[in-house]
Amino acid sequence: MKDGDSPLSQEPRNIYGGQAVIEGVMFAGKHVNVTAVRRKNNEIMFYEVPRTSQPFLQKLKKIPLIRGIVGILESSAKGSQHLNFSMEAYAEDETQDDDAPPAKADKPEKSGWSLSMIVGVTVAGILSFIAGKLVFTVVPAVVEELIFGQTFSNRIVHNLIEGLIKILFLLTYLYVISLTPIVKRLFQYHGAEHKVISAYEAGVPLTVANVQRFTRLHYRCGSSFIVFSVLVGVIIYSFFTWDSLWERVYIRILLLPVVLGVSYETLRFTNALRDVPVLRFLGFPGLWLQKLTTKEPNDEQVAVSIASFERMLEIDRQMGKTA
Repeated sequence: MKDGDSPLSQEPRNIYGGQAVIEGVMFAGKHVNVTAVRRKNNEIMFYEVPRTSQPFLQKLKKIPLIRGIVGILESSAKGSQHLNFSMEAYAEDETQDDDAPPAKADKPEKSGWSLSMIVGVTVAGILSFIAGKLVFTVVPAVVEELIFGQTFSNRIVHNLIEGLIKILFLLTYLYVISLTPIVKRLFQYHGAEHKVISAYEAGVPLTVANVQRFTRLHYRCGSSFIVFSVLVGVIIYSFFTWDSLWERVYIRILLLPVVLGVSYETLRFTNALRDVPVLRFLGFPGLWLQKLTTKEPNDEQVAVSIASFERMLEIDRQMGKTA
């Protein structure tokens, strides 16, 4: 090993993902998902959940179009557990008496979750995702039909206007929530997550100074997926006609799994082409949206993200040797 090289730079570049949580970051490894959150006493607490998946789900994840839907629902379920953990830690810090001893940190948190609680949070995460997608799919179609339904008959134009309404709703929603302090910090941790992944993929040592040099935008972000789902929906819906508002709505609902599956494959395709100068522009819409969903993190937030990622790598190696 050359001077200045780290063991990290000698590893093959695996593909990792994660998500921001309240005052922290979760990273998903091959064998474990790890969340690190910074507590009020300025220490870092970890929450570690081994990754388990049924064999039939693993088979479904290898099938194009279907794998995207399975992955999205699985991510929603797993992510909700880690988000709930961070919310509980945040709430505990906010209500903790200043004279009380600080919460014990830097310890893998595995207790306090019964099976019924885990199942409940998992189901809630999946249902909230489905409900959100249904609202985001149905409301723009209804609004467009009520305003422009009798103006012209060209279905493609109707779909384009519907797509524009979706984007307008999305941008307005993201801008409004980004004004709240807690969501702004969440978006900063989102940027810290992207920076760490980019630094890892570049093979540089994961120090705060190194990580801060990278952009907070990343091609594989879920924000990009949202944009692609809008664009893909406009195209897919154009192959179908409707005679009433009700038909228009249920066609969108029935096609929602198709839109999600194709959007996921599109995201994978654009990520594979991000190093091709002529074709990398395909991922630009998602990167533009990340201007809203990410903020520049401070050094402390980057440190939390690094801690989460390195703990995930450490446990992944240990579990990989015993598997």
